[in-house]
Amino acid sequence: MNTWITLYTLGIGGFLRRVENLKRDVAIISVGSTRFGEHWDKGIKDLVWEAGIQAVEEAGISGRDIQYIVFGNMSGGMFEGQEHVGALVADFLGLNPVPATRVEAACASGGVAFLHGYMAVASGLYDLVVVGGVEKMTDVESVQATEILSAAMDYEWEAYFGATFPGVYALMAMRYMHQYGLKPETLAKVAVKNHYHGSMNPLAHFRNRITVEDVLSSPIVAYPLRRNDCCPVSDGAACVILAPLDEAKKYTDTPVKVEAVAQASDTLSLLERRDICTLDATVYAAEKAFAKAGLERKDIDIVEVHDCFTIAEILALEDLGFCRKGEGFKLYEEGETYVGGKLPVNTDGGLKAGGHAVGATGIKQIVEIVKQLRGEAEGGRQVDGAEVGLAHNVGGSGATAVVTILSRR
Repeated sequence: MNTWITLYTLGIGGFLRRVENLKRDVAIISVGSTRFGEHWDKGIKDLVWEAGIQAVEEAGISGRDIQYIVFGNMSGGMFEGQEHVGALVADFLGLNPVPATRVEAACASGGVAFLHGYMAVASGLYDLVVVGGVEKMTDVESVQATEILSAAMDYEWEAYFGATFPGVYALMAMRYMHQYGLKPETLAKVAVKNHYHGSMNPLAHFRNRITVEDVLSSPIVAYPLRRNDCCPVSDGAACVILAPLDEAKKYTDTPVKVEAVAQASDTLSLLERRDICTLDATVYAAEKAFAKAGLERKDIDIVEVHDCFTIAEILALEDLGFCRKGEGFKLYEEGETYVGGKLPVNTDGGLKAGGHAVGATGIKQIVEIVKQLRGEAEGGRQVDGAEVGLAHNVGGSGATAVVTILSRR
């Protein structure tokens, strides 16, 4: 009764502010991930099992220790005919009667699920929480996959009239090129860099290296975006386990602290945006996350951003505050976004080469940051001395954005 009175009196926003003021520090104690790509021999249950068991075994816990499960999934019903994914995860992992919840926020489903898992531990409601994401997308034809994904934009004013996400991001790219002078050759360098990083990641969808010429000679999808400017449709699952920071050493010698998680929203359609070259949800979420963490941009050693299309990666770096608007592409001309550069970006290959199983992507990004902060990134992609990392997950064309800051401090 007192809880409901509090909610009624303060409103949800006031209640969440109270939780933030009383919150416990939270740590990631273990991670797990499948390979992202085409899994013709696996269904959604198999993917969940593979990632979940990795995380549970790494933490050295059993199913009875887990108190809550939250999983990101965009559209299991349309892609594989399976809804009620939260209950499916608990059932197939043998964790009944542990409560389980599915979170949907388009391509940001994983990031929003992580925020909910974080709040569950920070508030003191639960001590051990599994957070994951899963999507099985390759069982449908590419045309059908495009239609399913288009439901994440404004259906009445965009998708109904034939707009697709490549088309929407192509509008952003064209406006950006006109306004700031971005050349196709520089845009192509985003894909080249991500394939270079992906070639060193054993879990990446694509492990082939490509050239600027490969990008510019690939077929046009929606001008100026070509096939090699676009991320693939992938299958995959990823998982992390959260615990209070002061108890994390019970489970691991290398806990990773969650410094901040912040979510923000923007208009669903481009036509109502103040500037189609800026994702305001990213701007707001980034400002809130940095304020919560008490950190500055210069403190970040590694970044995972939502590069569903090459232009999206450039916009993300600007909107996150790592450079001025209209200057993000210069980092690629100078080679600063590679491992060994000033700001390593998408060291796992990002969405472009690493893969984009939409409900799992936000968690996959966090898994990569955790590996980097532990010094466990394989294949020569380890960022030397990485102590603080940032993950940026976007839903739709920018209607939802989640920014997470992690550290090994």
